[in-house]
Amino acid sequence: MMSLQDYFVHETAVIDEGCNIQPGVKIWHFCHIMPDCSIGEGCNIGQNCVIFPNVVLGKNVKVQNNVSIYEGVTCADDVFLGPSMVFTNVLNPRSAVNRRGRYIKTHVGKGASIGANATIVCGNTIGEYALVGAGSVVTKDIPAYALVVGNPARQTGWVSEYGHKLTFDEAGTAVCPENGDQYQLAQGVLKKL
Repeated sequence: MMSLQDYFVHETAVIDEGCNIQPGVKIWHFCHIMPDCSIGEGCNIGQNCVIFPNVVLGKNVKVQNNVSIYEGVTCADDVFLGPSMVFTNVLNPRSAVNRRGRYIKTHVGKGASIGANATIVCGNTIGEYALVGAGSVVTKDIPAYALVVGNPARQTGWVSEYGHKLTFDEAGTAVCPENGDQYQLAQGVLKKL
């Protein structure tokens, strides 16, 4: 194992020139970090991951084992990417048709979590603090704080910033059972009070 600058890189990982890797990052076994990507402070990149050029990861992003983050993907701060979840960046891939430079962008908002083995079809935005259940297939934008599951992913509720499913009173107010934060649901939009 070796240490480069202010971040940790396992000796089996490959780091290409031109990466912007901030302090406190940990990059584990058999990863490949490609040129021109940006990895924010305190990120943890699990075993057997690849981060493609021009990908942007905010601060404290947790990338679990076996995740490929393809060009066109951006993740805000505090995002969790579960084991073996998948991003795409082309809607109609063909081996014989080169679509480089025409990748479709996908954004994952601050604090959002994507469960193990989920698939995120490109061109969609996952809102802040949304929770995508394990094995789900996201085919459209996901609102902030939404809980989605299934194939295709459908909303089944709302979650707090701590990831707890919220129960609402008659006035549309809910309280996170872990930290006591209050939320208000009005006209299909959840806001933290």
